[in-house]
Amino acid sequence: MTQDEIIRMAREAELYSYLWGGDINQQSLETLERFAALVAAHEREACAKVCEDYAAELDQDKSYWDAAAMNCAAAIRTRSK
Repeated sequence: MTQDEIIRMAREAELYSYLWGGDINQQSLETLERFAALVAAHEREACAKVCEDYAAELDQDKSYWDAAAMNCAAAIRTRSK
């Protein structure tokens, strides 16, 4: 996520003006970036967990799909790097 995207989303949520009176400085930008990173990490983990849960529900004879779901979970988690 870029700084511009983070600022745009903070403005859309009215978080920008609520917390900083509409004037952003370096400290508030760093705070927003940390918050955005935490939210993104949480969402990635939730998506990866959906893949893992799906893999766990598959029958043993569908190992191809099980592996594919686990590969998707791993790919989602590596997006943070």
